[in-house]
Amino acid sequence: MNGPLAEVLDGQRQADLQKAARALLKEPLLTADGPYADEFRLVRRHAAELREWFERNVGWMLRTDADAARLRKTPGTLTDATHPAREATRSALPFTRRRYVLLCLALAALERGESQVALGRLAEQVVLAAADPELAAAGITFTLERRDERVDLAAVVRLLLRLGVLRRVAGDEDAYVSGSGDVLYDVRRRVLAGMPASLRGPSMVESETFEERLMEMTAWTALDSEELRFRAVRWKLTRILLDDPVLYYDDLTDEELAYLTRQRGFITARINELTGLVPEVRAEGIAMVDPMDDLTDTRMPEQGTRGHITLLLAGHLARADGPVEPAELAARVRELAVEHGGFWSKSAREPGAEPELVEQALTRLVALGLAERTERGVVPRPALARYAVGDPVVREPGPARRPATTEQPEQPEQPEQPEQSAQPAQPAQPVQDER
Repeated sequence: MNGPLAEVLDGQRQADLQKAARALLKEPLLTADGPYADEFRLVRRHAAELREWFERNVGWMLRTDADAARLRKTPGTLTDATHPAREATRSALPFTRRRYVLLCLALAALERGESQVALGRLAEQVVLAAADPELAAAGITFTLERRDERVDLAAVVRLLLRLGVLRRVAGDEDAYVSGSGDVLYDVRRRVLAGMPASLRGPSMVESETFEERLMEMTAWTALDSEELRFRAVRWKLTRILLDDPVLYYDDLTDEELAYLTRQRGFITARINELTGLVPEVRAEGIAMVDPMDDLTDTRMPEQGTRGHITLLLAGHLARADGPVEPAELAARVRELAVEHGGFWSKSAREPGAEPELVEQALTRLVALGLAERTERGVVPRPALARYAVGDPVVREPGPARRPATTEQPEQPEQPEQPEQSAQPAQPAQPVQDER
């Protein structure tokens, strides 16, 4: 088929493929009856092409069936703790260590259980599993004797409800927490089977340290050849560009930087074609910018008091010459409250609220790659410069102009040109594009 109709159909197909890929990046576990049901159908329709792209470019496996689509993602930085699991409530509080353990124990109990389960029964099985001496030695205890323990279990169950692993049949988690009732769930076994994202089961891992265990759980194979090492580098770089707000050259090894210098155009073009993300290349790194502004779990700027304070502190940090102590930031929040407090919530204006507001702002800035915590204080990272605002400049009036006072934003650094970039040491063998 040729002509205008073929172009329209090709464009629609590419748009559907892009929508499916973006849905998987945003929600790696999609269900047929979940909030992304339309995107799930697109994933099923384009499963073969999506599976080939993800396996080749990032080493992520895609499994699809009639009930769910599961993209088994592995982050580019395994030890990144800035994007935790969160409560499926308006507070969206991050999971604690105990909740992560309870989540694993609950999944194990559901895997061995029946197609329906009551929350009380699930709690009993979790308590039995939590009695393992190794968990106790690690400081994890769970007996259901305290209300906060039941709250933790309810938070785990609500996360499983949001993911589609469980479907509520009757009852309410709040009634269980207060001791006035129970809850009955259907267990969706196909969705449950897709929850683990590791390539190797944790029980098969022999390493002792946390970092080594993560590496062993996620490594495809031993990197005993140059081709496999280059593939691992390509996967890591593409994962960072897809998942993280910014990739900094300083965070890469010499081998990774050499590969990226040669293959930057090909890697970013592949990502752009699949997702619509646009590469912004600077002297310090690369950010894949989302024109649609929805492929993120942390926004900057954001509406509300906390978003406003974060933006104001970002401007303050961007003008700093070096590390800034949290206490200095808290003092800055007190100063800002005098000027902007009329627009803030009452709790943010109360004396003593500054440390918590600073902590919330820093958590967001660190997660976005805009700042870094160090022993010396908070250090701004290069991408924060986009939030820097210069001092007011008074312009002299021209022949046909009136005097005006404007606040001039600091000019961003110009995109790096390939022929002007510093060339790192190159690998012994040239790296060819593998399109």
